[in-house]
Amino acid sequence: MRKSSEGLQYKRVLVKLSGEALLGDESYGIDPVVIGQVSEEIGALVAQKVQVAIVIGGGNIFRGAGLAAGGIDRVTADQMGMLATVINALAIQDSLERTGMSARVMSAIKINEVCEDYIRRRAVRHLEKGRVVVMAAGTGNPFFTTDSAASLRAIEINADLLIKATKVDGIYSADPKLDPSAKRYDVLHYDQVLDQKLQVMDATAIVLCRENSMPLRVVDMTKPGSFLAAALGEQVGTLVTSERGKNE
Repeated sequence: MRKSSEGLQYKRVLVKLSGEALLGDESYGIDPVVIGQVSEEIGALVAQKVQVAIVIGGGNIFRGAGLAAGGIDRVTADQMGMLATVINALAIQDSLERTGMSARVMSAIKINEVCEDYIRRRAVRHLEKGRVVVMAAGTGNPFFTTDSAASLRAIEINADLLIKATKVDGIYSADPKLDPSAKRYDVLHYDQVLDQKLQVMDATAIVLCRENSMPLRVVDMTKPGSFLAAALGEQVGTLVTSERGKNE
């Protein structure tokens, strides 16, 4: 049995989901099974009175960098990617609401017919009222990834923890699928991530976390209960922090 809300170490968290994570077994778009699983994991947090914000990527539909590599103007490509994140955010909102939760999509670009504008104070108010806030369109600017947006938004809303949801159980010294000898870290310092060029989030996102002492925990989103375990402060995945870890 899980601890009650009194056992929470982190009361307000921001979960970063990649667009690719929503693919599941599909080759394009959104796998309903995966988005349902994500809603269950978010629901476990909400049931424990955790305030939850989500930043979602759009790689399952469009990736700005990939489109730019194909010859599309980079600014235009990134704007297309931002719109893809809005599609994903609306899908997550719908899934959350179908399971009884209250959710709001807030976009960094104006698209008022389908969602609210991102306004920091309004986002915090939604969180205080127990609503899940799904933040779309990254930072609203080209050349910035949704990883950077996640770090920025976590800092802006005074989150206690940034959770990076992946398909592996933490940060490794190399790709564990390619290198069976890859070492998994329990705790890392931001500088270790940057110095060793560990593929966690882009450098801008890590620097933002480091400069604002925002703890980051990388967890396996396919493992049930991983989000709640992170909020409870349990040793799950890899924690990136300002404290020097044992792995140095």
